[in-house]
Amino acid sequence: MQRALKKKVARARPGVAALQPESPSLRQQESVEPAVPARLAGDALSYQQDLWQRSVLFLDILRERANNMLDHEQAGLPPLLDFRYEMVLDARTFDAPANYALLRITGAGDPCVDTCPDESKPPVMIVDPRAGHGPGIGGFKHDSEVGIALREGHPVYFVTFFPQPCPGQTLADVHHALRRFVAEVAKRHSGQAPVLYGNCQGGWVVALLAADCVGLAGPVVMNGSPLSYWAGESDVNPMRLAGGLLGGAWLSHLTADLSGGVFDGAWLAQNFEGLNPAHALWEKNYAVLADPEGERERFLKFERWWSGYYFLGREEIVAIVENLFVGNRLEQGVMRICEHCVADLKRIRNPIVVFASSGDNITPPHQALNWVPAIYPSTEELKLAGQRIVYLLNPHVGHLGIFVSAEVARFEHRAILESLEDIEALAPGLYQMKISNPTGNPDCRKPHYEVQFEARRVEDIRYEYPRDSFERVKAVSEWNEWAYASFVSPWVRASVNPLAAAWLKWLHPMRISRYTFSERVAPWMAALAPLVAQARAERQPVDAANPFLQFEKSAGSQIARTLDLWRSAADQWNENMFRLLYGQPPYFRDDPGADDERPT
Repeated sequence: MQRALKKKVARARPGVAALQPESPSLRQQESVEPAVPARLAGDALSYQQDLWQRSVLFLDILRERANNMLDHEQAGLPPLLDFRYEMVLDARTFDAPANYALLRITGAGDPCVDTCPDESKPPVMIVDPRAGHGPGIGGFKHDSEVGIALREGHPVYFVTFFPQPCPGQTLADVHHALRRFVAEVAKRHSGQAPVLYGNCQGGWVVALLAADCVGLAGPVVMNGSPLSYWAGESDVNPMRLAGGLLGGAWLSHLTADLSGGVFDGAWLAQNFEGLNPAHALWEKNYAVLADPEGERERFLKFERWWSGYYFLGREEIVAIVENLFVGNRLEQGVMRICEHCVADLKRIRNPIVVFASSGDNITPPHQALNWVPAIYPSTEELKLAGQRIVYLLNPHVGHLGIFVSAEVARFEHRAILESLEDIEALAPGLYQMKISNPTGNPDCRKPHYEVQFEARRVEDIRYEYPRDSFERVKAVSEWNEWAYASFVSPWVRASVNPLAAAWLKWLHPMRISRYTFSERVAPWMAALAPLVAQARAERQPVDAANPFLQFEKSAGSQIARTLDLWRSAADQWNENMFRLLYGQPPYFRDDPGADDERPT
């Protein structure tokens, strides 16, 4: 037995010998291993303290946002411009009143900017979108469209509007008020036509003005502006299907009736957030939770604008939905502004600049550009009309970033303003504006960066869409709106009172999800104050390599991905439902034998 044991030891000896050099490290490992749980325990404690402090500061930021919202509402929702201004015209005093006013930007509190205006340069008139929120997004910080225009020496005017529409206000009233604004700006600058700068929905507003103010308006710049509402594609622009899935304009009419004759812009804001639930529900809030000190000012400043909801008149919202979102009449040249005036974009003679982004899911390039081939079917027709259309594409910025991003304002918008004379000197045709900036500095000026205008063909920017399907949506919408207006609307109006309208306003999810964090509404939020003071005094951010923080970030990314997958599935379901409802030919035809070639 001893002999056999010796043989086993001998066979094992080579392996043992191989381990001999590492035996000291094994002994060290045995002494280190007990420290690993202690290190993890330390990481857990430091992470727990950091998470607690961040959570307290995050709740305090939400409390401050709620108070800002209530204060802004109590102040009457004034425009959030970060510049000094004076009122030039108030359209509420016109014979056909509208809730608009023309402001002259008088300064920025910056000696350089305040001494820059050059009266020889054309004035710039900026029109913000009236799409749920209040005015100011084009100038709510110094690095904005207003700020860049001032730095470039342009006299700057800003079109503002008020929270409540005038009684019975129509799109025609608004259009005629803005027409007087254009004439007033030109008059103040020796007849020099102003550059019309339109953001989002303000884009189609300035397009109508340019078509109706021939000779008064200068170049037109449309930023993230939808003019072709039927264009788009799956997983790019799901909002184009909303009109068909909701049955058309009648639902907007009903919503306005329930609010006492006005349409609450909070519904539009909710629709925008629904396009990207991952960002609205998680990403933008988690960014503040992850870095409350760094994100606080940016978040509160933007949310002050985003949480201020304005109203549109019943007549306005119904006309907008019928003519634009559902009817798509603007690009077809059949949108009637008033009894004797039909919008025709072919009447625009001054250059048009279209600024769009491939990362924009509200106004993708499809909707920003497809009106061009709809009006000018070929490049030759565009040239024969003597028109110059220039488009500029950003590869990634989102919808609001087109007119909110400081970097975009200091780079693309400066380039547009600096290139206006070059654009007006172009031969008729379609061009893509490309900016080459080898410095990478958004604040650089020519000649450190170059702008090129590359000729393009109209045929290359045509985006096909199922026109027949959208024509059926328009027909369904017109029938539903007629039925609702004739048989239901009078009863709804008779049953609504101011108290019910007020309750409907303040119980809207976009408001209640914000103001419930205020101590004025939830008194227990006042108990947060000593915790906030303690968190700020003892603040110790955890190390970025902390494994628990890494797990938190990983879980946060997974939540965002899950919400994005849910959005993608919902969008696909909407696409399929739209095809099911409107993708087939109608069951009945006015003349069954007259359209035998229609696809079945």
